[in-house]
Amino acid sequence: MAMITYKFKLEPTSEQQKKIVETLHLCRWLYNTCLEQRIQTYKQQKKSISFYTQKKELPLLKKELPIFKTVHSQVLQNVLERLDKAYQAFFKRLAKGGKAGFPRFQGKNRFHSFTYTQSGFQLKKKYLYLSKIGEVRIKQHRQIQGNIKTCAIVHKNGQFYACFSCEVETKKSFKTNQVVGVDMGITHLAITSDGQFFDNPKHLRKSERRLKRRQRSVSKKKKGSNRRKKAVHLLAKCHEHIANQRKDTAHKISRQLVNGYDVIVFEDLNIQGMVKNHKLAKSIVDSAWRQLIQITTYKAENAGKQVIEVNPYNTSQVCSNCGQLVKKTLAERKHRCKCGYQEHRDVNAAKNILKLGLQKIA
Repeated sequence: MAMITYKFKLEPTSEQQKKIVETLHLCRWLYNTCLEQRIQTYKQQKKSISFYTQKKELPLLKKELPIFKTVHSQVLQNVLERLDKAYQAFFKRLAKGGKAGFPRFQGKNRFHSFTYTQSGFQLKKKYLYLSKIGEVRIKQHRQIQGNIKTCAIVHKNGQFYACFSCEVETKKSFKTNQVVGVDMGITHLAITSDGQFFDNPKHLRKSERRLKRRQRSVSKKKKGSNRRKKAVHLLAKCHEHIANQRKDTAHKISRQLVNGYDVIVFEDLNIQGMVKNHKLAKSIVDSAWRQLIQITTYKAENAGKQVIEVNPYNTSQVCSNCGQLVKKTLAERKHRCKCGYQEHRDVNAAKNILKLGLQKIA
């Protein structure tokens, strides 16, 4: 089984918009209050509060603050689950010795969604019924496949969306009997071991002038004014457009990879460490390598195929033909070895990545 998410635009009435925004406000308040409770309890009593303990306190919260009765119970429970997952992720990163960011309090510009987990929502032709909110018009542009598990309502950049997470049967895709290693780059977003080059559109670079114009417009407006809010909204839409362009590129490349190969091997890149190089940071972020790997992974799982990540150490320096170390600067784009083997630097790296992946599954 695999999970697929469908995203559709909602067209709520002005009254329904108010209810959605109010629900978001209450969910954010609950998240921040429960985070504060966890922090203070540990400081004062050296004890940790579990998800189940906080969940049991929800009925009492509704008695003390009746406004929370306007929010579906499972939506409130999901807020506590999100907080608990943030804690679990924090401790996992600590255990791995990585940079562990402690769960943060959520400002109104960071909390964009709430989720119905099992009930409280139902699709009715052109409408989506949401408990406590009503029947909201939905622009369902394609058929949903599989069993709907959750429904998340998202409010971002003035728009409203419904995101359905669905469990679907893993498709029996045709076997190609082909395997590939993929090297990630900046000039070319992805380079395969059999010599395919996928160009990097560099969406952020292309939109920089427009972004700077929007940012200047925000800085000139008075804080708290309607004009500033409008300018911030336009800036956010610009960022969203770039994010959508990156996602579209990742979807197109990942589809070609999954259709063409049974096993796809990527580098397990330490992107957080790489962006510390300030000369390359913007280009690395704009490339969105991690997004490409994630999208390829879920598509491969759905097609019954395999994605592997390997340590990229020295993959660009080792000769894929004889295994000898051939030191190269970043400026050297051609791999030349004493054994006589010559290849494009990135194709050579992709071949080494493929070898490491095959060793992993041997």
